Amino acid sequence: MVFQRTNDLVELDWTGQPNYPRPDYLSSSRKRLAPQLLFKGGIFHAWRKKQAVALHRGFYDTLPRLPVVEPEEADMAWLVYDLNYNPKNNRYELCQDEIIYTKFQPTMLKITTADPGNVTDFVGLLQSKLDEKLDNNPPDAPILSDPVLT
Repeated sequence: MVFQRTNDLVELDWTGQPNYPRPDYLSSSRKRLAPQLLFKGGIFHAWRKKQAVALHRGFYDTLPRLPVVEPEEADMAWLVYDLNYNPKNNRYELCQDEIIYTKFQPTMLKITTADPGNVTDFVGLLQSKLDEKLDNNPPDAPILSDPVLT
């Protein structure tokens, strides 16, 4: 933590500290964005209405790469914004960073389908974490890959 005294004010910089708050974009996309797009967006799609979704750049970057189309073909526009610091007035300003055009159904399929990855890599990661915890006290049970990969 960095303390800085400025005109009898103390500024605290907590960035880089354990438990520093950060947005939970992964949870937000699965629990909030995807269900709203499925239900509300599904209605707009059935009515053949175009829709726009405004997102923070950091949130958009956590989504899977969406299949992009030309604006004329699009059902959806993803309006990506970010906060940019303006030193002239010492403030952050909301600025549009990018517009991404997609079709509704391929986008929903991409957002709602999990990429499972390789099971061998996953079990190897679990085994290494288990080995770290067990150190010199191995269990009587077989290693993780025996029941999972057979």
